[in-house]
Amino acid sequence: MSEPVHIAYLTGEYPRATDTFIQREVAQLRQQGFVVDTCSIRRTGTEHLVGEEQRQEAARTFHVLPAAVRPMVSVRAHLRALRRPVRYFRALRLAWQTAPDGVRAHLYQLFYFLEAVVLAEHLQQRGVQHLHNHIAKASCTVAMLCHELSRIPYSFTLHGPDIFFEPLHWRLDEKIARASFTVCISEFCRSQGMIFADRSHWDRMHIVHCGIQPETYQGAGTRAGNRMLFVGRLAAVKGVPVLFQALAEAVLQRPDLHLTLIGDGPERARLEAEAQAMGLAAHLSFVGYKSQSEVAQALGEVDLLVLPSFAEGLPVVLMEAMAAGLPVLTTQIAGVPELVEDGKTGLLVPPGDAGALRDGMLQLLSDPATAAAMGARGRVKVTTEFNIESEATWLGHLIRSYLAGTPPTGKRPEDRT
Repeated sequence: MSEPVHIAYLTGEYPRATDTFIQREVAQLRQQGFVVDTCSIRRTGTEHLVGEEQRQEAARTFHVLPAAVRPMVSVRAHLRALRRPVRYFRALRLAWQTAPDGVRAHLYQLFYFLEAVVLAEHLQQRGVQHLHNHIAKASCTVAMLCHELSRIPYSFTLHGPDIFFEPLHWRLDEKIARASFTVCISEFCRSQGMIFADRSHWDRMHIVHCGIQPETYQGAGTRAGNRMLFVGRLAAVKGVPVLFQALAEAVLQRPDLHLTLIGDGPERARLEAEAQAMGLAAHLSFVGYKSQSEVAQALGEVDLLVLPSFAEGLPVVLMEAMAAGLPVLTTQIAGVPELVEDGKTGLLVPPGDAGALRDGMLQLLSDPATAAAMGARGRVKVTTEFNIESEATWLGHLIRSYLAGTPPTGKRPEDRT
């Protein structure tokens, strides 16, 4: 194990403006001496290439689907895979057996199998020793089938919340069983995975937090006491209509309030129309996706980060805001209380409760001393528990240990034996 360990990362789309935590993790593993190839099922849309870092990562990433639809590439990969017919047909059988009900679902599984054949060929040609997947849905199905074809071990990071809406559809049980180990981003996430995993696999479910670089968020500028920020996809799960309702009520008491929304998504046009109809146009700015450095700058210029989500994994934007010394106002769901301590580093409110969200806004913006104290405690929290350097070190230790056949037994570094 003295030679550099050669691993690959796989996601459905890489890099994306909404998944900067994956880019940070890859960069840290490279700094630790790992050789990391990045793989993506699809090409990322240009709207996600918001900075030079994303453009460079996109240029060096292997795109599975575009390769698989090239006849010569696909035929060559299948011919080489058929040199080991037992593995080939076992993987094909696994794809069929793990398909959800319905003709369309079985057809999709065959597509995943075709992608897995091409990916396995690529990884073997590159000399990859371990494959790690983020987001346990379709791309993880490809990773599981790739393992069956190539015997390259794989692991995956389990995020949620959407995977927990359809865990049987995505055969979370089978993916956990076949993976060398499973990474869970929080205690809550791990507990949800344990529901569907056989008990014999629980010891291989470890917690690795998504992490941030605290030094990126130093040097906050002067804050005016009336500016709020939302960062996230403009989709139903984020609860933005509740945020608008809360803002509409809050501006009756504080007409100087302004909310900036960083992000894009399927509901942007509808939300812009709703804001206009509610008379909030002067209090809102939709600015689209921004680069990591631009988000960090924005966090240094506002007074409060608001995230009214209905469902989350463990939002990285909350970590970034806390690193910037901001108090955060968010919903009491899933693993969020593991990060945000109500009344200490921010405020937690019931999801969907516009009145509680309004009161939280007004409370934090009207008491700058308390807000500053919350922000200071929040920065300590993320610096010690959600630092990408230490989290990637733990992940790197897991990969090396499982490859060496000496896996640790603890959930977290402090628990390991």
